Amino acid sequence: MIFQREILLVPFPFSDQSGKKVRPVCVISNNNFNRYSEDIIVVGVTSNLSKDRHTVSLTQKDLEGGILNVESCIKVENILKIDKYLVIKNIGKINKNKFREVIRILNEILEIKD
Repeated sequence: MIFQREILLVPFPFSDQSGKKVRPVCVISNNNFNRYSEDIIVVGVTSNLSKDRHTVSLTQKDLEGGILNVESCIKVENILKIDKYLVIKNIGKINKNKFREVIRILNEILEIKD
């Protein structure tokens, strides 16, 4: 089973849909969704460090398990629903505090304003 907060390697499409590249992602869908759906919902992870307001920095100390080879950031605006069977490898799991940052930014992006 795939769990929320895991970092996985998957074929991630380019934003212009011209192709795809194997990239790390962080699972944001909850465990109940992950258990019963054929898909998971993820956000992109990149080593191209950015101070963009929709990114969360990610270092080895932010992981509960696994190894992060280079300092990275989670690009919360890069949301993708992907078939679980496309997952290549599990490379770690982010801690709850870091995940709360991801969810806070996701809520900011999706917030309904009158």
